[in-house]
Amino acid sequence: MQDFWIYFQLGWQHILDLNGYDHILFVLVLCCSYALKDWKRILWLVTAFTVGHSLTLTLAVFHIVKVNVVWIEFLIPITILFTALANIFRSNKVGNASLLYTMTLVFGLVHGLGFSNYLRSLLGKEANIVWPLLSFNIGLEFGQLIIVFVVIVLSTIMISLFKVKKRDWSFFLSSAVVGISFMMALDRFPI
Repeated sequence: MQDFWIYFQLGWQHILDLNGYDHILFVLVLCCSYALKDWKRILWLVTAFTVGHSLTLTLAVFHIVKVNVVWIEFLIPITILFTALANIFRSNKVGNASLLYTMTLVFGLVHGLGFSNYLRSLLGKEANIVWPLLSFNIGLEFGQLIIVFVVIVLSTIMISLFKVKKRDWSFFLSSAVVGISFMMALDRFPI
C-alpha cells in the first residue's frame, strides 16, 4: 500500500508541477467554457482525456509503442493550441459532444506519450509495474480534478460575482493559452 501512495503522489505532483505547465494549460482550456452546472460534461471530458493518456502511457511503459519524443513534445502544445482555438471559434453553444469527447481522447493519447519517458525512468527495473502504473494514473486524475476545481471556482467567481459573460471569460482564457501554446510549439518545433 505504501507503493500506491508513493506513485499516487508522484502522479498528482507531476500534473501540478508549474515547471511542466503544458498539462495545466490543456485542462484549463478543456474546461474553461463550462460552469459548475456542467460538472457531468466536465467529468466526462476529463475522463476521456485520462483514458487516452492512460492507454498510451501503459503501452509505452510496456514497450508496445515507441515514439520519437521530439515529435511528442512538439505535438503536446499543438493539442493545447487546437483546443484553445476551438474554444475561441465555437459559438455560445457547446457543440457536438461526441466530437469533443473524441478529440479529447485523441489528445489524451498524445499527452500520455509525453508522460511515458518520465514514468519509465521512475519505474526503473521494478518487477511488477502494473500497481505503480495504476497508482500513478490515479494520481494524475486526482491532479487533473484539482485543476478542474480551481478553474471552475475561478470561472464561477468571475461570472457570478464580477458579472463577466461566460463567453468572454472563455475567450479571454483561451486567447491567453493560444499565445502561450503557440510559443511553446515554436520552441519545440523539431528541426
